[in-house]
Amino acid sequence: MKMILTAARDPDDYVACLQGWQQAAVAALRAEVRRAEPALDERLKWGHLVFFVQGPLLLIRAEPTRVLFGFWRGQRLREIEPRLRPGGKYEMATLELKPDTPLRRETVAELVLAAAALNRSHGDPTALA
Repeated sequence: MKMILTAARDPDDYVACLQGWQQAAVAALRAEVRRAEPALDERLKWGHLVFFVQGPLLLIRAEPTRVLFGFWRGQRLREIEPRLRPGGKYEMATLELKPDTPLRRETVAELVLAAAALNRSHGDPTALA
């Protein structure tokens, strides 16, 4: 699936370039991630939002029919959120969000905190490859 291409220059621009439910979903996820772990470094990288702490931690990516909420060590987080689907490198797993996909704030916070703790204890997930 292709991501939504934007002329965004930074994370704020990325959200502003989106429309409809994708914009609302990305803005809400971004706010919850930042609330849960304010020390994360947020960047526009690879055409979407990526949050870092000792390497890449999580991504938020808008696509034409979905929004992906993914974690570099997401396969280790499936006890928190069983809908995380494994795929890709680095123990990656993503949650596919559509307009009617339920996701609790508490779950987002728990995922973010657990993922940050994994990066802090194990280092950059991309350095292991």
